[in-house]
Amino acid sequence: MEDRKLLIGSHAPFWHNGSSISERSLHTGLATLPAVLMGIYQYGAPALGVVALSISFAMIWELLMNRVTGRPLSIVDWNAGLMGLLFAMLMPATIPWWTVVVGTFVAIVVGKQIFGGIGCNPLHPVLVALATMILSWKDLLDFNQALVFYDLGFNMVYPLSAVKAFGSSAVENYAVVDLLLGRQAGGLGATFGLGIIIGGVYLGLRGFIRWEIPLSYIAGIFVTALLFNLSNPDQYAGPIFHLFTGYTLVMAFFFLPEDSSSPVNLVPMLIYGAMAGFLTVLVRNVGAFVDGAVFAVLLVNIANPMIDKMRPKALGRGVEHA
Repeated sequence: MEDRKLLIGSHAPFWHNGSSISERSLHTGLATLPAVLMGIYQYGAPALGVVALSISFAMIWELLMNRVTGRPLSIVDWNAGLMGLLFAMLMPATIPWWTVVVGTFVAIVVGKQIFGGIGCNPLHPVLVALATMILSWKDLLDFNQALVFYDLGFNMVYPLSAVKAFGSSAVENYAVVDLLLGRQAGGLGATFGLGIIIGGVYLGLRGFIRWEIPLSYIAGIFVTALLFNLSNPDQYAGPIFHLFTGYTLVMAFFFLPEDSSSPVNLVPMLIYGAMAGFLTVLVRNVGAFVDGAVFAVLLVNIANPMIDKMRPKALGRGVEHA
């Protein structure tokens, strides 16, 4: 009988820092709490209902996909729950219940599981769902409303028609402090700018996101908006308005740095964030949508594999006998 030997291969003794998917998901969820709790405080029971429904159905869809595909249960890593929470943050508090059910289905089944599950998705699953809903039911997610500014008594300060170009007629009455404190209409977890910044700084200090991507995104928005404003101050708002309205801050800290759809090298991260900032302002000022952050992030997600290959020339490359 032929002598057969079993060849066993083993990997090197790589060091593990002790982190896990569940830990990352829980800490990211914790970082969203200031903004989410402020949204629930402002909008009341409807906002709480959207959050609860979104988290619940995201986990239900994940569980069903695990059963259908025969994969091990993955809801215990809390990533599906986090996707539901992030989806709820971008929703108006008055969104119909069926929209939340359909949106979480698209996020988990189409945006995540069909591509192979966590770590395999080329696009952020929540933004895939949001973009689908914007294109399908625009009236339910009217971003004109998402950028209407309200005064301390929640009275509308300027007309909807003035919002699109963010010009002087649209921004003359706003105050940065009010925008930071959530006194603007929009997604229930996307309007409290100060809370989003606190959550983002927490994630950065804990090492769950890299600072290069949010910083370069903010810089890209600032520079692009400034150039537009200098070219025509009467038509285009300045960079401060762009930074603190709409989905800018929540994209910077909770969506752009998502692991599987963002670069891992330093220079590509800077290019990636700056491109997203440029596209955000470009869509807002020139494109068909008031808030271009969603589509800007999806576009750079698509370009990410190519961007991540950009890096400085290695020292000594091309030198003979290096």
